[in-house]
Amino acid sequence: MFAIFLLIVLQLLGETIVQLSGLPVPGAIIGLILLYAMLMWRGEISDEMSRTSGFLLQNLGVLFVPAGVGVIAYLPLLATQWWIIALVLFISVCATIAITGLVVTRLSPRSAESVEAAAHS
Repeated sequence: MFAIFLLIVLQLLGETIVQLSGLPVPGAIIGLILLYAMLMWRGEISDEMSRTSGFLLQNLGVLFVPAGVGVIAYLPLLATQWWIIALVLFISVCATIAITGLVVTRLSPRSAESVEAAAHS
């Protein structure tokens, strides 16, 4: 019971930080960062937090129901604007793949020369 309370409080803190600071980041993300910092500081995940997060992950599909209902509610708009939506999705997927590749290349312990050597062999 304490674990779900803690998750809600951390999300509330994140929302408060965003409202007070004007950061262009969702409050839930700030809450997750606070949770990560707290878990790193403690050095372990309690059994209760592990069970609670496992339960939430197992039932994550239920949280997508409102989004699905929203899609159904806006079907006429989607029918007229589908090509713009598809184009934006395509561009964002390409950008995500490219940026992920650049980040992995930069953070990889292997040097750029070994990556190039492996590509040429």
